[in-house]
Amino acid sequence: QLHLGESGGGSVEPGGALRLSCVVSGYNYGDPNYYMGWIRQRPGKRPEDVAHIDSAGITWYDRSVQGRFSISKDNTKNTVYLQMNNLKPEDTAMYSCVADRAPGSPWGYRGQGTQVTVSS
Repeated sequence: QLHLGESGGGSVEPGGALRLSCVVSGYNYGDPNYYMGWIRQRPGKRPEDVAHIDSAGITWYDRSVQGRFSISKDNTKNTVYLQMNNLKPEDTAMYSCVADRAPGSPWGYRGQGTQVTVSS
């Protein structure tokens, strides 16, 4: 059973940056075949995949964030990051850390989420 705990959300102006962190616990490092990712849910919208990274460090990004967001992980700290640069108002959403043995919705594990608000 994995537990995912996010932090790092907040309010920024357009063009600003934030870094989200997700601490993973309950992870069995004898079984590294998990994808880690981030999803977001904008007001009135369904959750959407934003980015994910596999055990080999291969990444995937939604087209709307490609070139602006970067996902990474630090296995020594059991932490996954989402660096978000050049934020836009349409990035406003609840961002959640997710994990599963295969990428894409529905994800088997999901954290509580952290709110990101981009406005002037």
